[in-house]
Amino acid sequence: MQGSGQDDEGEGDAVPPAGASDDSSEEPEEDEEEERRIREGFIVDEDEDEEDEDSEEEKRRRRKRRKRRHHRLRDEEEDALDEDDLELLEENTGASFSRRLTRIRPGRETESPPAPSSSKARAVVESSDDDDLDNDDFPRVQDIHNIWDDERAAAGRDDDDVDMDDMDNFIEYEDEEEVGGAMDENEREQRRRERRRLEKARRRAFGSRPELAGIDQSAWEEIHEVFGDGHDYDWALVDDEEAAYEEEQAKPEMKYQDVFEPSEIRARLLTEDDDLIRAQDIPERMQLATSSLSTSSTLSLHKPLTESDLDDAASWVITRLSSRKERDFFRGDGQYHHLLSDLVQAITCALRYLFVQEFEVPYIWTHKRDYISFFDPKHPRAPVELLSLDDLWRLYAMGQKFRSLLERRTALDALYSRLGVSDDYFENEVRKRIETAEMAADATEWLGMKYREEKRSNRFDVHFHDDEEQTEVRKHKMPSRVSAYELAKKTIVSKLAEGFGIKPHEVVLNFISDHNTHFVEEQELNPLAYAEQFVDPDATRAQPAEELLARARMIIATELGKDPLLRQEMRNTFKNNSLVSVVPTERGISKIDEHHPYYNFKYLLNKNAVDMLQSAQFLNILAAESEHLVTVSITLTAEAKANFERKLNDAFASDSFSDTARAWNEERSRIVQETLEQHLIPVAVKWTREWIREESEDYLAKQCAQSLRERIDVAPYTAPGMKRGDTPSVMAMSWGKGDPHKDSIAVVFLDEAGRLREHTRLDNLVNTENQDGFLDMIKRRRPDVIAVGGFSIATTKLARRIKELIDGSKNSGDRSDEVPSTPVIYVHDDVARIYQHSPRANEEFSALTAIGKYCIGLARYVQSPLNEYAALGSDITAITFEDEYQQLLPKEKLLSALERVLVDVVNKVGVDINRAVTDSYYQHLLRFVCGLGPRKAQVLVKKIASMGGNLVNRAQFINNSLLTTKIFLNAAGFLRIVQDSDPKPAKNRHGEEIDVPDPLDSTRVHPEDYELARKMATDALELDEEDIHDEHPSHVVSVIMQDDDNVKKLDDLNLDDFAVNMFEANNDKKRHTLNVIRAELLDPFGERRPDFVLPNDWEVLTMLTGETRRTLHLGLIVSVQAVRVKENHVFIRLDSGIEGIIHTRFLTDDGLPPQQVVKQGQTLSGVIIDVKLDLANDQFSVELSSRESDVSAGDSQFRRVKHDEAWNHAQHDRDNEMQARKKRAEVDRTRRVIKHPNFFNYNSQQAEQYLEKQQRGDVVIRPSSKGANHLAVTWKVDEKLYQHIDVVEINADPTGQTAGSKFVVDGTHQFSDLDELIVNHVQATARKVDELTNHEKFKPGTEDDLHLFLRNFVAANPSKSAYGFTFNRKRPGHFNLCYLANKNSTVQTWPVRVTPEAYYLFDTPAPGVPELCDAFKVRQKSMSLGGGLGGAGGGKTPYGGRTPGRTPAPGHVTPGHMSVRQIGRTPNPYGGASTHPSAAAAAPGAFPQPGYGGMSQYGTPQYGAPPSAGFQTPGYQQPGGPSYGQPPAPPGVHPSRAAMIQGNGWPGGF
Repeated sequence: MQGSGQDDEGEGDAVPPAGASDDSSEEPEEDEEEERRIREGFIVDEDEDEEDEDSEEEKRRRRKRRKRRHHRLRDEEEDALDEDDLELLEENTGASFSRRLTRIRPGRETESPPAPSSSKARAVVESSDDDDLDNDDFPRVQDIHNIWDDERAAAGRDDDDVDMDDMDNFIEYEDEEEVGGAMDENEREQRRRERRRLEKARRRAFGSRPELAGIDQSAWEEIHEVFGDGHDYDWALVDDEEAAYEEEQAKPEMKYQDVFEPSEIRARLLTEDDDLIRAQDIPERMQLATSSLSTSSTLSLHKPLTESDLDDAASWVITRLSSRKERDFFRGDGQYHHLLSDLVQAITCALRYLFVQEFEVPYIWTHKRDYISFFDPKHPRAPVELLSLDDLWRLYAMGQKFRSLLERRTALDALYSRLGVSDDYFENEVRKRIETAEMAADATEWLGMKYREEKRSNRFDVHFHDDEEQTEVRKHKMPSRVSAYELAKKTIVSKLAEGFGIKPHEVVLNFISDHNTHFVEEQELNPLAYAEQFVDPDATRAQPAEELLARARMIIATELGKDPLLRQEMRNTFKNNSLVSVVPTERGISKIDEHHPYYNFKYLLNKNAVDMLQSAQFLNILAAESEHLVTVSITLTAEAKANFERKLNDAFASDSFSDTARAWNEERSRIVQETLEQHLIPVAVKWTREWIREESEDYLAKQCAQSLRERIDVAPYTAPGMKRGDTPSVMAMSWGKGDPHKDSIAVVFLDEAGRLREHTRLDNLVNTENQDGFLDMIKRRRPDVIAVGGFSIATTKLARRIKELIDGSKNSGDRSDEVPSTPVIYVHDDVARIYQHSPRANEEFSALTAIGKYCIGLARYVQSPLNEYAALGSDITAITFEDEYQQLLPKEKLLSALERVLVDVVNKVGVDINRAVTDSYYQHLLRFVCGLGPRKAQVLVKKIASMGGNLVNRAQFINNSLLTTKIFLNAAGFLRIVQDSDPKPAKNRHGEEIDVPDPLDSTRVHPEDYELARKMATDALELDEEDIHDEHPSHVVSVIMQDDDNVKKLDDLNLDDFAVNMFEANNDKKRHTLNVIRAELLDPFGERRPDFVLPNDWEVLTMLTGETRRTLHLGLIVSVQAVRVKENHVFIRLDSGIEGIIHTRFLTDDGLPPQQVVKQGQTLSGVIIDVKLDLANDQFSVELSSRESDVSAGDSQFRRVKHDEAWNHAQHDRDNEMQARKKRAEVDRTRRVIKHPNFFNYNSQQAEQYLEKQQRGDVVIRPSSKGANHLAVTWKVDEKLYQHIDVVEINADPTGQTAGSKFVVDGTHQFSDLDELIVNHVQATARKVDELTNHEKFKPGTEDDLHLFLRNFVAANPSKSAYGFTFNRKRPGHFNLCYLANKNSTVQTWPVRVTPEAYYLFDTPAPGVPELCDAFKVRQKSMSLGGGLGGAGGGKTPYGGRTPGRTPAPGHVTPGHMSVRQIGRTPNPYGGASTHPSAAAAAPGAFPQPGYGGMSQYGTPQYGAPPSAGFQTPGYQQPGGPSYGQPPAPPGVHPSRAAMIQGNGWPGGF
């Protein structure tokens, strides 16, 4: 706390004016002008109206200033003067610093300025010195208290204060005292005026309340003293203001990343990668690692190639381009072998354009085709196309792989340089031969293996001398993975390996060369004797010489197997000689039948891998393997493996013929075997698997792409009388599913521009009113074509009806004359089916029904299939291009293949850029333009729209910064700007350049060839430069385009000579370009695609019904329904809706009339004998035969899948025989039928699953696998513990339909029915289990848990022993009794068997748990006294073994149920005359076999009892007392009970 002015004041502190600092040292530092402005903003004259408020801006400025000041004060809080400081001052000065009595306000504590000495005593001293410089360093307290008295008296009052009470002059202002003398007179006056204003306002507020009138000042003082003045909690408001200020300061600028989900940002292409792609002057698709259609496309980080890389790239690519190129160009007898050097040059040029200058494939194919073709100046009319369009795409893909290989090589070189080693073999052989990514990975692994220690010792972290010393952070030590090779390499075995006389890399060099260049150094000793030299002399650590030799072989085999060159040789061998085999799994044997699509390769055996590259079979095999139906194995042909092994042996072996050399060669041969089996072959198998998969996927993707090309590389539908390439107006109609009660007919009309002009719905075309409306719409709109589609065969009826109405066959003659003859066609509806439910359709045509949107899709497809497929985006993969195997392709690979087709065709057609800006549907084509993509197309459209939405010429792309240089060069020739008028001069009358149309901008001619086009037009028109001097440069182009005789004039030009002259003058190759210019001058952006392809009859049938050639194959048996029964035939309908007929002669074998055989609605089975497709008349039908002779033959021969030629017939026959045997066994085993609620036809596993959620003692009775006269009873012992009891049925029913008359369990207990068995056996046993589990000595959990408990108990109680019971999980229905005699002994485990009448500890029965515990104690005591198992040195009794004991003599019976402890216990169901059989006398000194005494109430021996020799009346032991050596009873056990237990369970002595 801080001192106050006077002891009796300070309770009603006034609030300091806002903006005024509490710290005196800060005030002088502020600018005077700022202080004046602050005062003007905060101090209100008394003359002003009290309701006038400061401006909002001033309030905001004050609030921020106050927040900053409080923020600063809080940081200086630690320097505040506290109680200890004041006490210290009092001790040193002798003065008394009284404490202020005002309330403490947290957050309002005064702090000193940030000076070297920040004690509040400094402020006190400074304030004192101002008044009395002659005093000591510390002033008197009274002076401090009265420091402001004179100033208050001198200040006087303002005129406005005359009505205030005289007590105002006695108000002490705490803040003035705290700031000391740092304020000048004016500032103090201003602060007092502010306080008076606030006090006056407060009084006026109280005065507005009548009930408070008449309260004098003293009363107010009392009120303030009790309740405060309302400002006691200003400190809390200050904290809130500070928090708001901090929150305002810390609040970052809001970005869209903070508002939208990341998935939404990615979908809208607004990520940082997207911004980078948009900004870079690189074609968008070249910046992406995947297809631009993919929703997860990622940025590629590859570096572009340089000119120095092109030669290597061309050499690398040319050998991998295609097998056709290898056949035609590389072979001596190839058709174009003489053009091999030109092919290399063409590939180099293409790679330069692709990876150095970064031009896309369509640009090269359209504008640079001359540089990838062979041009002979002597024969200019016979150019040879060296690279096709497919070759260019393949070249682009291979170039990307080479670029990746270069990066791997660079990384490998960096690793080698960091290792700081010199390896001639790596530098001269390995590095120069790295031609694949696999070899680069192998070389990296090889370096890491060979120089592992160098790699560990070299830390590549860079540290500088002025870096701060880093403290080591302790990390958890990770387990190290040290191979056997590394361990052996560090031992003497590595020296032994050197004794083989040749280094591994020398063996590899011998292998890859035609002859051996490195020879073996011979050893004088044989291998075993040589290895003896390396045996450790320490016998305790010595290893046999054979083991040392084996480890040495392992070292060499590992180094050979890791060698990159040898691995590559093995891969090449596998590439040409690998075989693929398939073996079905146990699940696959049963699941893959003859009709399963996987049956084709179920038993594939040794099929050549090369034959699988051009099919999808291997992809199917991998799919089957992923379903765990088959196992795939790839092997090497025996011949190829033998050749490789022999060649490797030759490279490794010695040429000497001595016995020692032969012995060493045998060791080397073992090394070769180990190298092949452990290293080379596994690596090669893995690579071959991926190679076949990749090639198969490429083939399948190519097939899908070709299917897409056939669909979209077509012109719009051309109606009669239309110019080819013009877009038709289309009326599209659909009846949906064709249900006359539910579905109406949707009709839409799209004009030539693709705009929806009219749509309607018709209930039918039978009603005259609907017919008139439909025909009226045709007459008004006059469509060029009517497109029909639907989802059922009823669509054919709609098409027929439309044709009938148009043809006027059923209409009046005058109406038919008016209706135009419009063709009616079916169209592919794959895209329309997707479009009708797409969000895009909802946005464009929200008012239409789903069928209406479907019709929109049909109409658009007729106008441009390309536009429809391009608008699908990533949904294009939902279209089926390959019926059976398309789903096996990865989506990314399929998207890439389809995207390339779209890019090719879009650039072949061109895009009207001005239409793309205004038409969102047409805009989808823009992303496929060369150089562009979704992101660049998006920003281009926005830029053009901001300019007004219309471009005049292509030059604006550069002049207005719409496209960057490379993107412009890529895209310019494919972006069309349609010209409406003749070109105008490029300058206005003031000489300023203006944007004027250029006719060449509406052609495929690239701007870089404009001069060539103008020159050609000038020559064709035979004009001079003077004739066109003042005209637009392209004026001659406009003239030749409009010339009626332009074809003849252009044909008169000798383009061949022109091309030759250009080639000879400037080495420019322009022959193809000249042809393009000529074609464009005659027909700008003319249609170059083939005609629109209509679906054939089978395609229409599949579209409407889903039936294919395979499902309607002749000979197949199908199920049909009789629709109408006529006299000579029956009309039928298939499930797919196709109608058909069965003639009488094919109805039955007897030739009966149809009315006697078939009724309407009846279901029949028939064989397809004919399929009639009449697309012109919209008729699709089938003819069937339902004769018994035809149907009974079956159709399996048509449905059966044909197996591959490489078939393992022997394995197939063996598995079939095994399956047939299993089926016969299942047929022979009839299902039991027993009427009992607990009986189920379950196996043991199913029974356990059923009982899993049941209670202990619940039962399942089920058939037994032991035969028809057995049953199995499964009951729940505990959680996940079930006992299976074998029950023998006496007089069992051989048919299995009823139960037997008696049931015997374990041959000892008989029951008359199943209920008795459950109650008297299972439930009685369950009660025994419950009794034991509820005992205190029972411990749940495992036996190990019980052992741990016993050890802990004995450790805590050394003088005691411990025992307990737990379940025996290995034998359900049994318990384990575990005990620990003392802490030095081991835990003993004895078996306890549970039966319905007793527990059995070995042979000793106990009717209850206490008796069981007593029996254990007696036995354990006997054994401990006799030196048995209970001693300290005892061991665990093996389960099933028993302590030797004698068989009781006659009269010595088991006490059993005669114990007095049985009173009140559940009656024993077997509680009859339990007797003990007599046993044969044992030989002296021998241990008789233990047995389970007693007889059951049924007269049969009890569990495990020997055959009875008679019946003994129960009774106690005969007189005579215990036998000699019998121990006394344990403490706490009745002697008679002990005698009974000892007499039955343990011999009297040894």
